[in-house]
Amino acid sequence: MASTGHKGGLIAALDVGSSKICCLIARSDPEGGLHVEGMGHQLSRGIRAGSVVDVEAVESSIRAAVDTAERMAGETISHVYLNLSGGWPHSDAMRVEVQIASGQVGENDIRNAVSAATGQFNRPDREIIHAIPVTYTVDGSQGVRDPRGLYGDRLGVDIHFVSAERGPLRNLRHCLEQGQIGVASTIVSPYASGLSCLLEDEKEIGVTLIDLGGGTTTTSVFMEGSLVYADVVPMGGQLVTNDIAKVMLTSLSEAERMKTLHGNAIRRASDDMEVLTVSQLGDHGEAHPHEVPKSLLTGIIESRMEEIFETVRDHLASSGYDQLAGKRVVLTGGGAQLQGVQELATKILNKTVRQGKPAHIKGMAESAVGPAFATCAGLLAYAVQGQAQPGKLNAAMLAQPEPKSAMARVGRWLKENF
Repeated sequence: MASTGHKGGLIAALDVGSSKICCLIARSDPEGGLHVEGMGHQLSRGIRAGSVVDVEAVESSIRAAVDTAERMAGETISHVYLNLSGGWPHSDAMRVEVQIASGQVGENDIRNAVSAATGQFNRPDREIIHAIPVTYTVDGSQGVRDPRGLYGDRLGVDIHFVSAERGPLRNLRHCLEQGQIGVASTIVSPYASGLSCLLEDEKEIGVTLIDLGGGTTTTSVFMEGSLVYADVVPMGGQLVTNDIAKVMLTSLSEAERMKTLHGNAIRRASDDMEVLTVSQLGDHGEAHPHEVPKSLLTGIIESRMEEIFETVRDHLASSGYDQLAGKRVVLTGGGAQLQGVQELATKILNKTVRQGKPAHIKGMAESAVGPAFATCAGLLAYAVQGQAQPGKLNAAMLAQPEPKSAMARVGRWLKENF
């Protein structure tokens, strides 16, 4: 029996989403590469807008996905790297300054700074998921990328906290405990998706990643190599499907089929000329086919997707990161595969938009290399980067007894804003 984590290079990732649950089991090589050896995914039951609403249904779906991946890999896992898209993840920034103990900055000084900041995080209803040192100062000198080894008296650190409500987080972990699965680390979904889909240059110069999921849309901003902002909007592709079903008086499965086969996020003049056949609720194939213009379908999709992108845009604007992140957006998640969505995002966000897919992971089935699997692939990337680069600080591990946070590769970060 093998377990996840670092034993034998075996790693397991579990993406618990509102539309699907995916488990990937991979083995890392000495160069930091990944090869997927097992994969399982199931329709998600018991999750709404990223949060658990039925423990038994979620536990059953998780167990089915994990069992499938274990059989394919020929391994049994005990721990997983787990995503979090519920619990209203929120970003906060804090600056602290501590005395450098020996006159030369070492790991303990950084640990003391992170601990001091964590102690000042006064939100008892929330749990810190990531505590990421973003920029340092030594005796007031700004823009220090890595202070270790520098001499001085005072070490200053700007830290990015990502926290979540305790209740939803405990509910999700409880579902795994019910299935006898431990959590190696919890990673917010927008961070994981960014690790799998973004280019290093994008993360360095500034980029916004939008993951269009089934029940949630998550947003992350990376600058100078670091995650500096994370957000979750409880709206996703399932709302589009629900809208289609309600307006066209059809089943959710028929609405999903129509969205996938005929949907487009941009209405075209020619849509009025095209007619679609819809099976209505209770027809059972016995009634005359119900016909609607394609413009009705595309109008429903466009309206809801506009609302999602406008909400993301407004959240970014109120956070202060809309302009600071630059003009580049990467779309991923299952919703990124919808026709016309890239064009619509470009119009509403007024930025250059491309589709993002998981990269640098070998052995994944062709069906699993698309945007819908970005989060799960990113969980693997998070795990292997931590192993391959031991010199990078794991900030929350320094501040807390359990490993719950991001690596702390430091980038200079907008010091004038804090």
